Amino acid sequence: MQRTVKKRTWTLDIGANPLADGTCFKVWAPDAKQAEVVLFDGGREETFALDRDDQGYRTTTASGVMAGARYKYRIDGQLYPDPAARALPEGIHGNAQVVDPHTFRWSDQNWNGIRLDQLVIYELHIGTFTPEGTFDAAIERLDAVKELGVTAVEVMPIASFPGARNWGYDGVGLYAPASCYGGPEGLRRFVDAAHARELGVILDAVYNHFGPEGNYLPALTGGRFFTSRRKTAWGDAINYDGDDSAPVRHFMIQNALHWAHEYHVDGLRLDATHAIGDESPVHLVQEIARELHALAPPRIVIAEDERNDRRLLLPESQGGYGLDGVWADDLHHQLRRLVAGDNEGYFRAFSGSIEDVASTLRKGWFYEGQHSVETNAPRGTPAGGLPRPGIGCTTPFRCRCIAPRPRCC
Repeated sequence: MQRTVKKRTWTLDIGANPLADGTCFKVWAPDAKQAEVVLFDGGREETFALDRDDQGYRTTTASGVMAGARYKYRIDGQLYPDPAARALPEGIHGNAQVVDPHTFRWSDQNWNGIRLDQLVIYELHIGTFTPEGTFDAAIERLDAVKELGVTAVEVMPIASFPGARNWGYDGVGLYAPASCYGGPEGLRRFVDAAHARELGVILDAVYNHFGPEGNYLPALTGGRFFTSRRKTAWGDAINYDGDDSAPVRHFMIQNALHWAHEYHVDGLRLDATHAIGDESPVHLVQEIARELHALAPPRIVIAEDERNDRRLLLPESQGGYGLDGVWADDLHHQLRRLVAGDNEGYFRAFSGSIEDVASTLRKGWFYEGQHSVETNAPRGTPAGGLPRPGIGCTTPFRCRCIAPRPRCC
């Protein structure tokens, strides 16, 4: 599918953004009676008052504050890390750090992105991929990955999380690559090195929930970032479609764009999109895809979604979301039932028979509206007629296909 690509300039407009002679700080704290940014320099503190705008954003430009400065927000007397900090070198509870995203010297000027019809993905976890568990150590193994015939690596979530060992799915510092992996500069070196080897980089992004530890957004936003109208496995859902949802959506869409612009990633794999509750005219996932597809080169957007919903893959002109692919778990579950005999949880909804494995491979996913014993309800929609760009995958510890192309592992 041909897309109209518009070149545009982009700058992150929340968090801490260095200027020529200082840093602009901006945080959404709509209910705060008093809001300040506090700069820490050794044992010395410097405080700047934050002005309120009509949307409840608090902003100031701190003259003389440059990249490397450590800071927190003080909201009604309590100190909090910046939820949009680009770096949290002291951990998710510590001081944030001002980062200049434009000082890194990229060498990928001739990189033109990844082609969907040649995409073969290797999923890796930075913390377990090498004994060191860092971006720099992972660079040393990219040649071996390339030799497998892989064209892109999918990096499991790297947003800052509690502790030093974590799968990444309870991140809270969504703009801050985990310091234990090497922080912002480590991620940039990794992406640059991958592109030098003609490997794309897809980043696993979690927009359906925040982890429970270190999530200061409820305190900063007066609870407006979340809504009790919906519940998830992790508590109140993120407020994507209720009152005051515009700054929430902006926070997430800017996050997706910041990975593309500031880190040159080639696409996002969106975690558990079925758990993103949004009844807006344009769903958050659809809006993220629009924004990333409009870049030059266009970035790809893949959803992990258990519903087998063809709407995710249909173009917007046909009422769909226009995504490039979906992680379809059905093949993984069929094979686990066949090879390992797993029959608990969602595995019990699959037979693991050779016939059903073959059917899943042919169709791209197995459930197309049949009754599922797991949910005691019909599951899925037909995969027939969906675009088939020719996507494959390989992963060191699990096998999943991107529907609708049944060509995996």
